[in-house]
Amino acid sequence: MSELKLFNSLTRQMEIFKPIHEGEAKVYTCGPTVYNYQHIGNMRAYVFADTLGRVLRYKGYKLTHVVNITDVGHLTSDADAGDDKMEKAAAAQGKTAWDIAQYYQADFEADLARLNIRKPAHPKATEYVDAMIDWAKAIEAKHCYQLESGLYFDTSTVPDYGRLARANTDAGESRIDPVPGKRNAVDFAIWRTTPAGETRQMEWDSPWGRGAPGWHLECSVMSAALLGHPFDIHTGGIDHREVHHPCEIAQNQARQNVKGGDCADSGAGIWMHNNFLIDRRGKMSKSSGEFLRLQTLVDRGFHPLAYRLMCLQAHYRSELEFSWEGLQAAFVRLKRIVMGVESLKVRHAELVSASIAPNNPSFEEEEWPLKQVQGDGKSDSVGQTERRVGTMRFEEVLFDDLNTPEALTSVDWVFSLKDETPEAKLAVITKMDSVLGLNLLTLTREDLRIRPATATITEAEIETALAARKEARAAKDFATSDRIRDDLIAKGVEVMDGDPLGWDWKLDV
Repeated sequence: MSELKLFNSLTRQMEIFKPIHEGEAKVYTCGPTVYNYQHIGNMRAYVFADTLGRVLRYKGYKLTHVVNITDVGHLTSDADAGDDKMEKAAAAQGKTAWDIAQYYQADFEADLARLNIRKPAHPKATEYVDAMIDWAKAIEAKHCYQLESGLYFDTSTVPDYGRLARANTDAGESRIDPVPGKRNAVDFAIWRTTPAGETRQMEWDSPWGRGAPGWHLECSVMSAALLGHPFDIHTGGIDHREVHHPCEIAQNQARQNVKGGDCADSGAGIWMHNNFLIDRRGKMSKSSGEFLRLQTLVDRGFHPLAYRLMCLQAHYRSELEFSWEGLQAAFVRLKRIVMGVESLKVRHAELVSASIAPNNPSFEEEEWPLKQVQGDGKSDSVGQTERRVGTMRFEEVLFDDLNTPEALTSVDWVFSLKDETPEAKLAVITKMDSVLGLNLLTLTREDLRIRPATATITEAEIETALAARKEARAAKDFATSDRIRDDLIAKGVEVMDGDPLGWDWKLDV
């Protein structure tokens, strides 16, 4: 099996993954701030992190993966001034900040499940506030100073601040609002003191006054508590590379009392960042109040795994443009793959049925395909296929910085093979899908028929009408056939005569 090479954002080069502890991989992914629904750009980050985790498990590592939940609000940007996201959402909806956090965390976890993202550990920031205060106390004397608005980190006290972002650039500084009294433009809040005369729903006592921790502090504290420092891989969106993660690194260096040299003790061996999802109006963002959710795609009749496939069709470090046409193309590709797997399962079951004596009481027909696909690795035909096709090219590109677009072509290649048994093909596709996460062995055509929210006709009504139309066409009663078709079209159903995928119909949106 090839070595796993990953692009390290900190060093800006490809590196062979070498775990800190042999046989183990520890990964931390910056999680959501649960003050609103997650948009599909946010979810791209978790598809990427899930793919990374699946690759590490495919390589045989014992995986520990943490995705934190920011349930104590940071501010409305990377700024150290402005409204608290949780408090603002609670006020707007007439709920407590705690209720807001619980509701949107549940919705986030439901979206993870719909995208077939493994559920990692989801610790909450509010569970670690005492540890954050202890961390701030430990670094305060050498690295912090206090202003009326809170405790601030002096970035000049650690080596190479901003190296991850590639310098203290104006672009990076422009995302941090000026605060009177700050020593350096890029200094950031460790603790935000509640202004006099105000009360937050989420606030705690501290040596610097009653208030709340700064956003950057939670990830340093939680990753150290749950994974240890250093751990193997830290992931997040590319926007975190410019401010949030440099701040994390600075806090980690301060805690380790780093005196200099090449951004040592950053906290993680490798830092990885996925690029933006871009729609035609610009970068996906919640700031405008209008954004695409996974539920929006479902309401338009798209299965969530079509979006997962759309993400896999682009390299995680490349920008991905979202369009409905692009999502439709991914959906069609997913349908083709699902139909290919269904065909293999049918052929395999037929071959198995022909080779099993009818009076064999131990044969459970409905379980046979899955048992054989998962198998014990002893089938000669499966082993030969894996050696000849199967996983060599797939692994080669996948272990080259998670090149999922190229890895997907290996699935197409397996289907195209003429001289391999259905059993062997299914075994190889099963191994591939353990990384791709498309549920190819269980997903069916029926699963992929998602009714758009605006549809008024039921699937049963559609099938009944199509059956009547088929009878009319067989009787050469084309007037009745056309009338049924026109009636279906009027109700938003596109009749797909001659569709090479055999899908028969789809509901327009």
